Parts: sequence; C-alpha cells; structure tokens
Amino acid sequence: MTVQARFFLGIGAAVLAVALLACACVAYGSTVIPLPDILGAIGKLLGLGDGAPMTPIDRIVTDLRLPRAILAIAVGAGLGVIGLLLQTVTRNDLADPFLFGLSAGAAAGAVAVITRIGDRLGVLTLPIAAFCGGMCATAVVLLLLRRAAGYGPERLVLAGLAVSFLFTALTNYLVFSGDQRAAHSVLFWTMGGLGLATWQNIGIGLFGAALALVYALLRHRALDALLAGEQTAESLGISVTRLRNTTFLVASFATALLVSIAGVIGFIGLMIPHVARAFAGPLHARLAVASAVMGAALLLGSDLLARTLLPPQELPVGVVTSSIGAAFVMALILKPRRS
Repeated sequence: MTVQARFFLGIGAAVLAVALLACACVAYGSTVIPLPDILGAIGKLLGLGDGAPMTPIDRIVTDLRLPRAILAIAVGAGLGVIGLLLQTVTRNDLADPFLFGLSAGAAAGAVAVITRIGDRLGVLTLPIAAFCGGMCATAVVLLLLRRAAGYGPERLVLAGLAVSFLFTALTNYLVFSGDQRAAHSVLFWTMGGLGLATWQNIGIGLFGAALALVYALLRHRALDALLAGEQTAESLGISVTRLRNTTFLVASFATALLVSIAGVIGFIGLMIPHVARAFAGPLHARLAVASAVMGAALLLGSDLLARTLLPPQELPVGVVTSSIGAAFVMALILKPRRS
C-alpha cells in the first residue's frame, strides 16, 4: 500500500473515531442522554427549535458536555502537533511538553493561585496563572540556552529537564506549605482534566491548537529539511538555530494556552507523532494533520474512560493518558529493531 493510500485510510478512520467518540462523550456520563435529546438540545442552541424553553437535560448537553467535547478535540489535536514539532527540532523521539518544563511551569502557576492567591480575577484567574507559569518556564529555558556555550538539541533537552525539575520542586513546595484543603484541586489540576470547559474559554484551546497546526503547515518544508540533518538544512538555506528557536517559542505559547484550561495531560505529545508516522510517513504536511486528528481521538477516548470507569466520580484524564502512554513506551522499547 502506498503512503498516500495509508494516509487517507488512517485519516478517514481517525475522523470517524473523532465523530463517534464526540457523540459518545456528549451522551455518556453520570446521566445517559439519548441521541434524539442531544440533537434537540443542539437544535435549541442553534435557534432551530420550536421555541420551547431549555430543559435541565438540554443544559447538561449545551453547557457542560458539548463544550467539553470540543475542548477535548482542541487540546488533543494541539498536544499531538506540539509533540511532533518538538520531536523534529530536538531529533529526540521522546520529546514532548513535559520534557521541556512547559507543563511543569504552567502547573506551578496554577498551584500558586490555588494555594496562595485565590480566585481574585474571577473564573479566568487559573488559566491566566497557568499561562504565565508556562511562559516563565519558556523564558528560563531560552535564557539558559543564550548563556550556554554552543546550541544544539542536546542542550535544549538538558535545559528543559532542569527547568522541569525546578518548577516541579516549586509546585511541591507550594502544595506542602500552602492550604492543605486545596490538595484535591491541586492533584486534579496537575493530572489534567476538562471540567473547566465553557463556551467562554474553549476559544483559548482552539486558538492554541490552531497556532501549532498552522505553524507546522506553514513551515513543513523547513521541518522536512531538518530530518536530513542540520548540515543539509543549512546547505538548503535554512537557519537551523532560528528555526529551532521559533518552533520552540510557538510550541511553548501553544502549550501554555492548552495547559491553562486543561491542566497537565501527559503522553499525548509523545505517543501521537509515532502513531501518525505509521500512516502519514515522515513528511510534515501530512504528518501534522494526522497528528492533530489522532490526538483529538485519543483525548476524547481518554476523557470518556475517565468519566465512566469509576462512576459517579471522575478520574483526572491524565491518569488514563499516562496509563496508555506507559504501555506505549514499553511496547516501543520491546519493538524489535529493523536489521
């Protein structure tokens, strides 16, 4: 089968999975809602109904589950593409936002608000704090790189690891020295969740995902050239350092936006590019699209499991993605090498 045929087969299956899982995410939860009621609620939301007032079931669909499903699609797609960008510019198959301290910085910002500051700026306090934390981590990584002699993917990974440990230590300090009653909120935030989804903030997630995807599509030829090695890319007129810096900044900004409303959701950025390459090949135009669609499908499925495995409680979605990710990495290690 050709790469093009595999790509269209994989994308078709992934799009179908996204559609089915989105419907299941809206239908299933503490209350199971039949499909006709879902369609009726969406019709009322769009002004297509018969003028009847919204029922409590309609409110569950339109105010809770529908924005949550849309946010899951945005965050999953965004993390999948961000993982692809970071793996390409660092030439490290295990690169993802965790590895560079971006998620740890965002978590530290959110935990500082939960344990010390409180909800002083309204419902956007937590997203703003997480975004600021993520960008602080980015600034520290870039500052380390500017001060270091020489600049390569190895130093980028080392700087990211150092910043990740630094902000993780800060988060732990804030948890243990702060209000212990907030520990549950902190735990949920640091393990990710989509419960903050509303129509007012899903635009943040959509913007973060669109930023990463549009950048990957616009710069796909330069990213493709980097696959052949830095010297080859330089010989083709590409400034590798500038490309690496710009890509890291875009990935950082998009990650901070996504983490600010969904918390720290691990392993999607690590797993999805590997899965997508099996269908789309190594070139970034197709690979970015495949990573986005498959990332959305994975997070929708993980969120559905998180809400239905332990009813009526809801597991942090990071528990599900980390479990899948651990099994994936083990399979990756045990996979026989090609001769």
